[in-house]
Amino acid sequence: MKHKILLPTDFSKNSMKAITYARALYKNENCDFYLLNVLSTPSNFMESLLKMEPGSKLYETAKLNSENGLSKVYDMISMNDNDNPKHNFKTISVFNNPIDAIKDVVEQKDIEMIVMGSKGETHTRTTAFGSTAIYVMEKVRNCPVIVVPQNAKATLPKEIVFPTSYKTHYKRRELVYLTDIAKRCDATIIVLHISEENELDKNQKQNKQLLEEILEGTNYKFHSLPHHSVIAAVNIFVESRDSDLVAFINKKHAFFGSVLTNPMVKDISFHLNVPILTMHDLRN
Repeated sequence: MKHKILLPTDFSKNSMKAITYARALYKNENCDFYLLNVLSTPSNFMESLLKMEPGSKLYETAKLNSENGLSKVYDMISMNDNDNPKHNFKTISVFNNPIDAIKDVVEQKDIEMIVMGSKGETHTRTTAFGSTAIYVMEKVRNCPVIVVPQNAKATLPKEIVFPTSYKTHYKRRELVYLTDIAKRCDATIIVLHISEENELDKNQKQNKQLLEEILEGTNYKFHSLPHHSVIAAVNIFVESRDSDLVAFINKKHAFFGSVLTNPMVKDISFHLNVPILTMHDLRN
């Protein structure tokens, strides 16, 4: 069975790095990679919507730029020394809101994973993540996403940090992408519990036991870290251990999910250097 991976690109260096990361992550797997570029114009989206009629000069120019850009990316991949016969690349150029475009491709192509850069050509130094990456992590809830920062290490993960409060129970199907990556990369999953309390209550102990059952078959370890701030604790832990990937489930209004809300994202320094795997609570 082929994996179907979506690679949104705006032709920036960061998006190219994400493509390289995805190819390495699935290097031994048969994959269809979909290179998606969303047509853009210098003006804002609503103004473009009024002017970008098919056949108009503005539309045709944007479409040509998009298709030429995708062709260059495709050629770069084809001419790469690491060209992989297991990998098949397809290009998609559409005019739409970026989030809607990504949602549509995920549905139409039955995409199982999105891999994208954290920032595009319009990135600034004042924000850790670009707005598109943030919105994809928040809004595209039927598909996991890996966001790769420009400064991330080029190596595949050997240590994956999974923060949890043990206050909610997980489903096996919610964590299948985490366990799959851990097995594929022979990585260790560090289950990081951050709490102000010293002892787990009965419910937390049950949830921890369930998590052990789900992670069976992978290399995993449990760590506890007392701290008032989840964000600061994860940041310190990842930096001190030089971890390679942070994975979490985006639960609405709970624990780590608040990390995805602006302006909090820009304050999380580990986002600058460590890829993030965002999975989703299937009950939301």
